[in-house]
Amino acid sequence: MFSLLSIFDSRPVQPVASKASILMKGSAEQVFRYLGDDFFENYPKWSPEVKELKQIGDQPMGPGVTARQVRIDGGHRSESKFRITLYEPNRSLAFAGISEPFHCMYEIQDEGREGLVKLIFTFELLEMKIFMRPFERLIRIAVQHGAERTVRNIKNLIEIDADTAN
Repeated sequence: MFSLLSIFDSRPVQPVASKASILMKGSAEQVFRYLGDDFFENYPKWSPEVKELKQIGDQPMGPGVTARQVRIDGGHRSESKFRITLYEPNRSLAFAGISEPFHCMYEIQDEGREGLVKLIFTFELLEMKIFMRPFERLIRIAVQHGAERTVRNIKNLIEIDADTAN
């Protein structure tokens, strides 16, 4: 239920955080190549809300690389810039918002069983705008569903690529 008190509540809001994981066929190298090395080609595939994605500058992929994205989420268009903050081949990739307060991390874990890896995706919205506070519960649910959809999309895309390559 909408409450005016929630708009004027001066208490700090906890970050909106979500985490999802999935097992998939493939190697850590294959998954990281798709996520990290080919990030600018593949990110809009696993996150179809991304309508435009452009690297700012021409440095090789790694920490410090910046990008601009245009997204359409639920009919709402937004533009943001972000920076790659972590780039550990075959292990992890992370980026953080420059113009918006968010953080994304993709971790790859070898499951110790040949041909299986675990992908863990974490998303954090570090700050909630005041007009969003009455909808915090719905936002948390939507962000969790988005995280689960993200790992499913990545799994499907990587496994389809592997099947067509064989």
